[in-house]
Amino acid sequence: MTTVGATPAMDISRLLRPRAIAIVGISPQPSSAGFLALKNLEDFAYAGDIHLVSRNQAAVGARACVPGIDDLPDGVDAAMLFVPRVAIEEALAACARRRIGGVVIFAAGFAEAGGEWEAAQARIAAAARAGGIALCGPNCLGLVDYANGIPLTFARQLGRPERVASGAVVIAQSGGLASFVRAALAAKGLAVSATVSTGNEAVLGLEDYAGWLIEQPGTAAVVAFAEQIRKPQAFLATAARARALGKPVVLLLAGRSAAARESARSHTGALAGDYAVIETLLRHQGVLLVESLEELFDLAELTLRFPQPPTAGLAMVTDSGAVKGLALDACAALGLDLPRLPPALAAAIQAELPDFVQADNPLDLTAQAITHPQMYARTIAPLLASESFGSLLLTVIIGEAGEFALAKGKACLAPLAGARKPAIIGLLGDEVNVPASIIADARAAGIPFFRSPERALRALARLTAHGRALAAAARPRRAPAAIAAPALPAPGTLSEYASKAYLASLGIAVPRGELADNLIDATEAAARVGFPVALKLQSRALTHKSDAGAVLLGIAGERELADAWASLQQVAARHADIAFEGILVEAMAPPGVEAIVGARRDRDWGPVALVGLGGVWTEALNDVRVLPVDLGHDEIKDEIGRLKGAPLFAGARGAAPCDIEALAATVERIAALIVARPEICEIDLNPLRVYAAGKGVLALDALIVSEER
Repeated sequence: MTTVGATPAMDISRLLRPRAIAIVGISPQPSSAGFLALKNLEDFAYAGDIHLVSRNQAAVGARACVPGIDDLPDGVDAAMLFVPRVAIEEALAACARRRIGGVVIFAAGFAEAGGEWEAAQARIAAAARAGGIALCGPNCLGLVDYANGIPLTFARQLGRPERVASGAVVIAQSGGLASFVRAALAAKGLAVSATVSTGNEAVLGLEDYAGWLIEQPGTAAVVAFAEQIRKPQAFLATAARARALGKPVVLLLAGRSAAARESARSHTGALAGDYAVIETLLRHQGVLLVESLEELFDLAELTLRFPQPPTAGLAMVTDSGAVKGLALDACAALGLDLPRLPPALAAAIQAELPDFVQADNPLDLTAQAITHPQMYARTIAPLLASESFGSLLLTVIIGEAGEFALAKGKACLAPLAGARKPAIIGLLGDEVNVPASIIADARAAGIPFFRSPERALRALARLTAHGRALAAAARPRRAPAAIAAPALPAPGTLSEYASKAYLASLGIAVPRGELADNLIDATEAAARVGFPVALKLQSRALTHKSDAGAVLLGIAGERELADAWASLQQVAARHADIAFEGILVEAMAPPGVEAIVGARRDRDWGPVALVGLGGVWTEALNDVRVLPVDLGHDEIKDEIGRLKGAPLFAGARGAAPCDIEALAATVERIAALIVARPEICEIDLNPLRVYAAGKGVLALDALIVSEER
C-alpha cells in the first residue's frame, strides 16, 4: 500500500520486508520483551542490519546501543517500540524524523481503554500518517515472515523457520489467536509463510496486510480472523483480487449475533442486518466465510491441500452400515448431495464386492473389508476418477496400535494419496489411539485426517458450496440494466403514497389509489378506483401503519367508507404529534402469494437487495435472500428458488405457478434504483403480491428512506 499526498508516501513493504530493524527500549534482561525480540531476530538468522536503542545501556551482549531514536543511522526501515505507553507519541515522532517507514507498537491500553487513551491512539494514528509510517498496532504481538526469516515480535513460541516456497498467511486482530491458528495449521503439516497480529489497527488493518501479502508469490492463501473490518471497500477489492489470483481467503468474522441496525425503518432494513449485508458481499467476492475456529482450521487445510474447490457432490465409503445411515441424515441437513453411482461405475464397483454388498453411495464395504483390505483401493480409485463426484470421504475405525491397525491404515491411505480432489479420512472412534505413523503418513501424503466424520462432512459441505459459488461467479452473465431514476421528492422517509408514486414512475406496478383530505374527496376517489377499497393514514413518521391501527381493508361501500374515515380520524387524533398528509384511498388487490422485495445501503459496505416471503410472514419466518445488487435476472431467479418458501411461488398444492419472471424483474429494478440514487438508504416493498405466471406483481405497500447527499 502506498498513499501519496501532501505527506510522505506510506510503503507497507518497509514494515513487512525491512532491510534494517531497530529495537527501541531494549534491556539486557533475558525475560524482557526487547531482549526476546532480539533473540528472535538472531534465531531466525535475520539477514538485515539490527540496531539497538537504549537510554541506559551502551551495549546488549556484543551489540552496541545508541541512546535515542534520533541517533540511529539512515536507512532503518522498521522499528519495534518497547517503551511505556506514555512515551509512545514521543518515540513515534522521533521515528518520523528519522524517516523510519514501519513501526510496531506492542503497548496496550489505548483505544480499548477509552477516554484519554482513545484520544492518544487517534493522535498516534494521525502522526503515523503524517510521517508516512506503516504502523502495526498498538496492542498487538507484531508479525513474523517465516518464509524470509523476519520476526517483528517478542513472542517466543515461533520455532525455527523453514524457508517455505509457499504457504498460508495468518492474520488476526488478536495476537494470541494468530499464534494458535498458526500452531494448529502447523500441526496439520501445513506451511505458514507469515503471521500478522493487527491489534487495534490504528493505521493498518486486515485489508492492508492482506492486500499486500496476496500479491506475494509465497502466499498461497489468507487465513484470517476479524472482529471488525474497518475498510470494507478495500477488503472487498482485496478479496476480488485474491479470487482472480486463485488464492483462497478463509475468514472467521465475529459479530454474527449482532442485531440489525436500530435505525432501520423498514422490514428490509431489519432483515438485511449488518452481518447479513457483510456475509452477502464477502461471499460474492469469493471469501470462504466460516462460523467457528474449528471450521477455520478445517477449511484452511482443505483449501491449501486442494486449491480447486469441488462443485460436484460427495462420494462416501465406509465399513459400517450404521455410519452410512447417519451420513445420509447429516448430508441432508447440510445440503451436501450424495449423487447416485452412474450405471457403468456401479457395475464396475459391484464386480469388486461380495454379492450381498450393494454398490451405492454411501458405499458400505461391511466387515468384508477387514479380511479383504484390497477392497478399499479397488472401490475408492474409480470413485475418485469419476467426474460425478467432487470429493470423497472414507470413514473407518483404525483402532489400537498393532500390525492389524498398521495394515488397515496403509490400505486406507494408499488409494487417497495424491488425489486431485478433496479426499479425506474421517476417523470413527473420536480419540481412539491410532498408530502415530499412520497420521504422519497421512499428513505427508496430503490426506486430511479428521477425528470425526461429522466434522469432515461439515467442512466438505461448506467447501462444496464455496466451489459452486465461485463457478457461478465465473460464468458469463448479462450485466444488470442501469436505471434512469429521478431525484427523490425530499430526503428522509417518504410516505407510502409518495413512495408508490415514485416507484410507479419507474414502472413498478402499484394499486390504483388517490390521496384524500376529507370524506367527500375520499368518497369520490373510491368511486373512481372502484369498491372495495382500503383506507390508509399517510405520514412520513408512520412507517408501520398496521401496528398503529392506521389501515382499514375491504371497505365495500359509502356507508362503510364514512365509518372507516371516522375511525382513522380518531387514530390520527391519538397521534397528535405526527403530521399527516391525508388518507390514501386504494383499490383492494386480488389475492396472490405475498413476497417482500427491498434494498438497503450499509454506510460502510454498500448496497444489497433482498427478496423473500412477505406479508405477515416476513419477520416471523425470516425467509429471505440478501443479494448483491449486480446479479443478473437469471441469478435472481436462482436465488428465489433457494427460499424455503419457494414451493409457494412454484405452485404448491395445485395452485398455478407464480410470475417468477415479474418478481425477479422487480428485484432487479429495485437493486438498480439503489445503485442509481446513492442518497437512498432503504427501499421496502412489502407485501409485493405475486400473481400467476404472466399476470405480474403488485406492490401493496412501499417505503423509501433517503438522506441528504
